[in-house]
Amino acid sequence: MIDRTTLLFALPGFRVLNVSLEPDGGRLVLVETVATEGGCPSCGVMSSRIKDRPVCRLKDLPHGSLALHLWFCFNNSATTEKRCARRSFTEVTDQIPARSRLTKRLRKRVSTAVTTTNRAMSEVAGEYGVAWWTVHRILVATAVKALGQAAPTTMIGIDETRARSVRWFRQESGWARSDPWMTSIVDLDPTHPEGIIGLAPGRSGACVEAWLALQTKEFRDGVKVVAIDPSAPYASGIRRALPQARIVLDHFHLVLLANTMLTDVRQRVQHEQQGRRGMKVDPAWAHRRLLLRAGNELGPGALARLRTVFETDDPSNEISAAWGIKELLRQMLQAHGPNGYSRHETSRRRTRFLAACVDADMPEATRLAATIERWWPEIEGFLELGKTNARTEGYNRVIKQIKRVACGFRNQDNYERRIMLHSAAHRAA
Repeated sequence: MIDRTTLLFALPGFRVLNVSLEPDGGRLVLVETVATEGGCPSCGVMSSRIKDRPVCRLKDLPHGSLALHLWFCFNNSATTEKRCARRSFTEVTDQIPARSRLTKRLRKRVSTAVTTTNRAMSEVAGEYGVAWWTVHRILVATAVKALGQAAPTTMIGIDETRARSVRWFRQESGWARSDPWMTSIVDLDPTHPEGIIGLAPGRSGACVEAWLALQTKEFRDGVKVVAIDPSAPYASGIRRALPQARIVLDHFHLVLLANTMLTDVRQRVQHEQQGRRGMKVDPAWAHRRLLLRAGNELGPGALARLRTVFETDDPSNEISAAWGIKELLRQMLQAHGPNGYSRHETSRRRTRFLAACVDADMPEATRLAATIERWWPEIEGFLELGKTNARTEGYNRVIKQIKRVACGFRNQDNYERRIMLHSAAHRAA
């Protein structure tokens, strides 16, 4: 029958031999295994012959507020197989593997603490009474076991994210700027749990190509759609690594480009007409945010204020032309997806947009039209499939604690490892 102390201590496969008080007020617990024999790791023959029973000190989960010191009385068994070269072997259990000084349940608790929260490893080490390097080794072992090749998926999203804050360091030639970036790869398949499936240092096509080269051929062949922002390096890297995949461009950034074009025109016109930047008394500056809103969402009052801007601060009609170009681009991007896409209607709206850019004859509109033409195959991919990179953007911006958990790591591998483990725990939850 199991005694009450063993039942309360609840270390699987062990029984408590003795509990005593230490001078510091803690408790010393002496345990042994319940097994009466063990198997030789060389020949596999079971033996119950005990040569000696040394004692070693272990780390275990804290029990209450007082310190706990765990001592394990293990068996050194003699081999019974005469032809076995090993004369003796040390007892190994599931809770206490060979050469381990931590119980399995403590390792599991520490691993959970550093992979599912944004706590610093030094804080976790202090709570469980172990060294920082011990926690770090547990983190590395957990990463090796939990992280591997990315699971096959049909659609991925790629976006840049800042790894650390901008730093300045001094060189012989002067001060240099360190602006570290990382590329995050997210599974965009709606049937899969969301999360980051890969991180690559930098924000170039080479880093994307290098990360994809590390994945299995099954993963690379399975990717059919890749959603990106308008980044030429990313697009070139994807074309080299995934020639069969279709690249789609996120429409959010296209609308952002149109809004930037409109802002540039407004600022230029105001400076040309008034010789200064906008002020509160200028309707175009006072309603600068109104100019960027979607035209189909404006009410009668907002439309009246918009007409005031065009009548008062737009004698050359350039601001109104830029606003019209922006709206034509938005209208072209609205009809997307399998149910909304029409090749004929898209071609008509594209022609209207390009004609408006030509008629406006403004450098800002010309640059926007050139960008749309350059990325048209990728834009048409978005219009036809309706796939966006919003999931990747959301993971980079909304779930910020996933990147905060890695703050303090200077080693790039450790930085990526902590983020990936936290992301995997988030997906499992």
